[in-house]
Amino acid sequence: MIRYVVKRLLMLVPIVFAITFIVFFILALTPGDPARMILGQNATPAQVTALRDQMGLNDPIIIRYIKYMAGVLTGNFGTSWSTREQVFRLVFARFPYTFQLALLSMILTVVISIPLGIYSAVKQNSLTDSSIMVLSMVLAATPKFWLGILMMLVFSVKFGLLPTSGLTGWKSYIMPTIAMAAASTAIDLRIVRASVLEVIKQDYIRTARAKGVRENVIFRKHALKNALLPVVTVMGMGFASALGGSVLIENVFSIPGIGLLLIERIRQKDTPTVLACVIFIAVVFAVINLITDILYSYIDPRIKAQYMRREKRKT
Repeated sequence: MIRYVVKRLLMLVPIVFAITFIVFFILALTPGDPARMILGQNATPAQVTALRDQMGLNDPIIIRYIKYMAGVLTGNFGTSWSTREQVFRLVFARFPYTFQLALLSMILTVVISIPLGIYSAVKQNSLTDSSIMVLSMVLAATPKFWLGILMMLVFSVKFGLLPTSGLTGWKSYIMPTIAMAAASTAIDLRIVRASVLEVIKQDYIRTARAKGVRENVIFRKHALKNALLPVVTVMGMGFASALGGSVLIENVFSIPGIGLLLIERIRQKDTPTVLACVIFIAVVFAVINLITDILYSYIDPRIKAQYMRREKRKT
């Protein structure tokens, strides 16, 4: 298992290099001069040229990328071009807001999708099952930002029950959490339902029923654990995606997280801050997926035994 974890962490290095390479070149090739944006339209060409030299913008693109990644490898993510702050501190200060939003949306997804998915599977082909499936398809097809704007118009503008934007208290998290969790809840609900239906048709479930074991005992002790195994992976990936996919929701509700920071700095062509956000999100995404894989192996002893056999063969 240790060798597997180390291998996954080492695989993260070329992934980060590839992502930063693509983002760096896209930012470099898009229209707009960062030096001109910082100094304003009234700056003289000499002032712009001097600032470009200071920022290293007159160097070839590949040289600038190599210099930046050399700094990253030593722990130096650079200084923000627009605010002159240390990029790492800036990104790290915004991360708690994104993490809280992603965590709350995942909790809401788990609380709703697992019970409803199980209930829908138990009541297969009933009116309740059909209603839940129709509702899940509607939610899965609804864009997050559109749902967020709709809730804002209804609960904030019309009724005045919730704050429109920003973070002024616990009520500020209600609409963003629901908007982020809606689509993932619908998808996970369908996965839970399909997984439960697949498990309850297995031979060992039929054998337990033939032996006279009560239905609730069969479901709780035998079916439920195996049915939730695929859900662990899906929800782990959903949480990781929520950390990186909160850009639209944070922008709609003006939540000062990494997503809003990323949008703001892309508009300003603040390359060091944008790259730091991308690297941070990529690393967090990979680490959460790794934790999910490890957790999956401990839930299912067969996978853990498979890892152990591979390590023994290699040693």
